[in-house]
Order: sequence, then structure tokens, then C-alpha cells
Amino acid sequence: MLRVKNVTVAVDDLIVVRDASLSIGTGEIHIMMGPNGAGKSSLLKAIMGISDYKVIKGNILFNGKDITDLKPHERAKLGIALAHQNPPKVRVKSRYILTKLMELYHKGSVDKYLRELIKEFNVEHLLDRELYSGFSGGEIKRFELLTVILQKPKVCLLDEPDSGVDIDTIRKLASIISKLVNDGTSVLLVTHVGHIVKYLSRADVLYVMVGGRIVYQGDVSIIPRLLERGYQILTEL
Repeated sequence: MLRVKNVTVAVDDLIVVRDASLSIGTGEIHIMMGPNGAGKSSLLKAIMGISDYKVIKGNILFNGKDITDLKPHERAKLGIALAHQNPPKVRVKSRYILTKLMELYHKGSVDKYLRELIKEFNVEHLLDRELYSGFSGGEIKRFELLTVILQKPKVCLLDEPDSGVDIDTIRKLASIISKLVNDGTSVLLVTHVGHIVKYLSRADVLYVMVGGRIVYQGDVSIIPRLLERGYQILTEL
């Protein structure tokens, strides 16, 4: 479904990702870990087509189509969605954003569906606030994931959904992400600390990025050792 082939990414004149390759099939969940500044978030933004993150080498393909030069909204129409680690604040009511997403991506009578999602994500109390203004860390993560789900994506790019949130929020987010995957959505999940992984129903592949390069691709079973001993264990594999 999604393939990244030998991609190098630059921000201005600084190379932040070097020669990265990955391939995610339908309904798979792939985990990406690495230290701060490794290039994980930069790769997600390049896949989404964010203009500051330029692919200067390699290709990004979606269902066999080269999308390397497509704009973010064009990729979104194909079914790719990004949940930002720190989403930008917008001076509109949160309720308005949800309503517009329903108009764009859903047809027919969907009020009941939206009400159910709002309840599931526990964001009722946020609807009349400006988007992300005064939200807690957990509220931001839940609301951002809700906006992604409303886009009915085929591929979700999740940038550190478990950062800065409590264990109950991590469990809730993991449950929602697991349901997405079980329903056939593909997920590429970036995590710095890795805590969310043990609450997912499954994880198919682990990538580790260090210094802008993917230095490990393989079994997720090494994650507990990574969390215990750090990335030095990669030299032992």
C-alpha cells in the first residue's frame, strides 16, 4: 500500500533523513522508534508532503502510484492522514472542525455516528473551545486522532501519540488504533518512549532511526530490550 524507496529528506539545506526505505501493507501497523532528532517526525511529514520537508532523492508510492510530488491535500484525497505531535492551533471552534470533516468525508445522515465518536473519544467538553486552545496533552492527542479517523484514511501516520500523556490515555489511544488496524487501516506509528506498543493488539514491524537513517528493520520483540538498555543493543543484533 505505502512504499518509501531510498528517500532522502532535507529541511532548507540540512539533510534530516537519509536513504530511508519501508513498505506497509493493508491493515498492518509498523512502529518507528529512535532518539530525539533521529528524523522520525521528519520522515512522516515528508510522506504527507509537508512543504518544508523536501524529498531530494528517492520516491514515495501509494498503491503503486508515485506521489512524491503531490501536495498534502492531494495525498489526503488518496487516503493518507497525519496526526501531528504538536498540531497547529486554529482560531475556530473545535465543533466547526468536526462538522467540516463530516461534510467533506461522510455522506447521508451521520449525526449519530459523530455523537458516538465524540463520546468514545471523551471530547464533548471541548467542542465549544477554540481548537487546541487550553487543551491538556491527552485532550490534544484524542482530538487530533479523532480528526484523523473522520478522514476515513487508508494510511494513518501517527506522530508520537503517546508523548506527554498519562497511562489511561495511552491505553485508550492504543485501543482506538488497534480497532483501526483491525478494520483494515494501515498505520505507521512514531514513538519516542515505546510505552504504547504493549497496549496495541499487535505490531507487525519495528524500524529504528538513528542520525536520520533507518538502522534496524525487523521484529518488534526487541522493544522491551530497547526500553531497558537503550539503542546500544542494536550493535549486538
